[in-house]
Amino acid sequence: MTQIAPIAIIGTGMAGLSAAQALHAAGQPVQLFDKSRGSGGRMASKRSDAGALDLGAQYFTARDRRFVDTVQQWQRQGLAAEWAPALYYVRNGQLAASPDEQVRWVGSPRMSAITRAMLGELPVNFACRITEVFRGEQHWHLLDAEGVSHGPFSHVIVAAPAPQACTLLSAAPKLATVAASVAMEPTWAVSLAFAEPLHTNVEGCFVQDSPIDWLARNRSKPGRDNTLDTWVIHATSAWTRQHLDLSKEAVIEQLHGAFAELIGCTVPTPAFSLAHRWLYARPASAHEWGCLADSDLGIYACGDWCSSGRVEGAWLSGQEAARKLLAHLP
Repeated sequence: MTQIAPIAIIGTGMAGLSAAQALHAAGQPVQLFDKSRGSGGRMASKRSDAGALDLGAQYFTARDRRFVDTVQQWQRQGLAAEWAPALYYVRNGQLAASPDEQVRWVGSPRMSAITRAMLGELPVNFACRITEVFRGEQHWHLLDAEGVSHGPFSHVIVAAPAPQACTLLSAAPKLATVAASVAMEPTWAVSLAFAEPLHTNVEGCFVQDSPIDWLARNRSKPGRDNTLDTWVIHATSAWTRQHLDLSKEAVIEQLHGAFAELIGCTVPTPAFSLAHRWLYARPASAHEWGCLADSDLGIYACGDWCSSGRVEGAWLSGQEAARKLLAHLP
């Protein structure tokens, strides 16, 4: 039975879009909201002078059969491709090839290709930061940072990082309490682009005992621009917490130095660089909630923080929120 009032979904990252797709497929009208200017959340790609850069999620894996089927569908549509990098690890300052043979996927030609396709023609309000979610006699309403009210809505799905979701769930105190218990880790991400390719075989690398947690060579990913030799570096959460308010220029300088120490070749001054701070990059630990739900009130929360912390977990969480909502419709 189609609802007269649409379902509000706050957040157009993987979880929110997964829920939106499932509800739309079931014939339910939805209205999406996002504080950013585009969709994707941590799956978003940043356009730059060095081409499109995946500064958030670097790749994803697929284990659950439902997600495997979805990823294969994305592959058939040309939205996703396998990424098989020359993978290394650094331990105690030593660079060595990694035996890890896990199948990794990336969006093609950029990570955001997937989330843009998921959004499709669904109605969305971008650059609209929702600050309050409140319920009237029969319906939900949203208030944005400009003081504009949106609604009425039959249900609300909050698909934002846990600290932000906590505030938006104030009308459902039990859900807000659970969200408040979730710690999210920050990550500084830096991109360095070089006019000439670095003389290294490394295309992806897990790092220990360094300010750096992970690095990837952009040109090794399917469909990427190869004009410059562009790298994406993720700092560890511990280093990021210690340098949370450091200037972007200082972050670039320090991580460029750490990168030069571990990559095993001469690293010149980059032709291009940028830094981005993810305040809520990942949950500090995995959970098995799937999603949070107060079906009697008609409000739900989903995100990678409700599950494994991975892209797959975010997608499954959105599916579960949609499933629970649909199961409670008259």
